[in-house]
Amino acid sequence: MKLKHFKLEEFACPCCGQCNMNEELLSKLDKARDIANVPFHINSGYRCKEHNKSVGGSATSSHLKGLAVDIRTHNSKDRYYILKALLTVGFNRLGIGEHFIHADIDKDKVQEVIWDYYEKH
Repeated sequence: MKLKHFKLEEFACPCCGQCNMNEELLSKLDKARDIANVPFHINSGYRCKEHNKSVGGSATSSHLKGLAVDIRTHNSKDRYYILKALLTVGFNRLGIGEHFIHADIDKDKVQEVIWDYYEKH
């Protein structure tokens, strides 16, 4: 698959190098990057079971199926442009952390949701 803004290596599991990413997700992500006009730095793409466990990922994480990415965010303005672009291209499962945005296309999970990862006090 040819991507305009990304190299497949950016999505590979850091512990084993596997990169079983879904093509629909990658295509949508490339389109979103065009629209946002700000860099998308990928924190996490595909995860093998061992890596997912080591980072505290859920046993049902969409990263295990190559259906999710985490995009690093540097400031509120970039976060806005990235979120707007992801919604525009059809991502409807988004999670917002302090320094990242999770986007996935896992149809086995609840659709049209945005959640946060902030610690509850």
